[in-house]
Amino acid sequence: MANRVFNFNPGPSTLPLEVLEKVQGELVDYRGTGMSIMESSHRSKEFDEINETTMALVRELFGLSADYHVLFLTGGASSQFFMLPMNLLNEGDTVAYVDTGTWSSKAIKEAKLFGNVHLAGSSKEQEYKFIPKMSDIQFPTNARYLHITTNNTIKGTQYHKIPDTGKVPLVADMSSDIASRTFEYSKFTMFYAGAQKNLGPSGVTLVCMRDEMLQQCKDTIPTMLMYKTHAEKKSLYNTPPAFGIYIIKLVLEWIKGNGGLEGMDKLNSAKKNHIYGMIDKYPDYFRGTVEKDSRSWMNITLRLPSEDLEKKFIAEAKEAGFVGLKGHRSVGGVRVSLYNALPLAGAEKLAGFMEEFKKKN
Repeated sequence: MANRVFNFNPGPSTLPLEVLEKVQGELVDYRGTGMSIMESSHRSKEFDEINETTMALVRELFGLSADYHVLFLTGGASSQFFMLPMNLLNEGDTVAYVDTGTWSSKAIKEAKLFGNVHLAGSSKEQEYKFIPKMSDIQFPTNARYLHITTNNTIKGTQYHKIPDTGKVPLVADMSSDIASRTFEYSKFTMFYAGAQKNLGPSGVTLVCMRDEMLQQCKDTIPTMLMYKTHAEKKSLYNTPPAFGIYIIKLVLEWIKGNGGLEGMDKLNSAKKNHIYGMIDKYPDYFRGTVEKDSRSWMNITLRLPSEDLEKKFIAEAKEAGFVGLKGHRSVGGVRVSLYNALPLAGAEKLAGFMEEFKKKN
C-alpha cells in the first residue's frame, strides 16, 4: 500500500501487511458465520479451532514437546514478573536473576516480594551496555529458577548464547525477540512474551511452561493468578483476549509461510546488518551505545553528535516515512526497532536515509 509508512515503533509495533489484509477481509463476516470473530463466543467451534491451532503453531515453530503448556494470558509481561514467583516460591526459597536493563530490574523488584533474590549477574554499573559473560553468571544450585531477559528494548542489548544452568530451571522474558531467530526454546523450562512486538497486538501474553514446573506451582493463591487454572482450561477459564489470539494465529502462519524461525533469522540478520553497517561506517557520527558482542538484532540504539541533530534526524525521518525512531524517554537518542514484520526494504531505505543525512549535516 502506497500510504503505509515504515513503522519502527518499539511496541505496539508493526504487523505483517498480509496479516492485516487477512483480518480486514474476515473482520465483518468470519468464515461465513455472519459475524466478526470479535463478536463470537469463546466457547464456539470457530474460536476453539483458532485456540487449538495457535497452540499447535507455537509448539511447532518453537520446537516444543508435548509436555509444554501454551497459555494466552492478559496483564502484559509485567504481570509475569509477579505471577512467576507468586506461583513457585515458598518461605525461604531463593531465585536467581540476571539484571541487564529496565525490565529485568522490574522483574527483580517483584520477585523480592515473594522470596530471596540472588543477583546472578548484572551490567547495571556499566549502564547496561553489555550482556554479562556466561562465566560471570553465578547462582546457587538450589535456586528455584534462573531468570533472564533475552533482549533489552531500551538499552539495545541481547543474549546471543543461552546460559547453561544445569539442573536449575531456566526462565526467560522474551517479549522483544521471541520468534525472531533460531533458538533452542526447549532449553527454557518456562518463557513468556508480550505479543505486541513480534507476535501480534497488545493485550495478549504468551506463556510456555513445562509440566514439571506447572506441577510445582501453588494452589493457595488467587484463582486467576494460578498458572494451573489457565493450563487446565487451555486459557479458557474466563473470556480470553480472543481477537488478539486470532491475530497471533495469523502472524504465526505468516512466520511459517516465510521459512519459520530460520526465515526470520535470515531476514532479521540482513536488516540489522544494514543499520549496524552505517554505525560501523561512521562510528563518530552514528555512535552505537552498546558493546558489539551484545548488540541487539531487534532494537538498535545510537546517538548523534548532538541532541539537536537527533531531533532533526527523527523529524526528517518521519517526514520521509520512517516513524517511531525516538529513543526511550529514559535514555534519549535514536532507537531503530527491527521486528519480524518490518520489511527488509525498511532497513535498506533507512540506511540510505542515514547516509544522506550525514552528508547534509
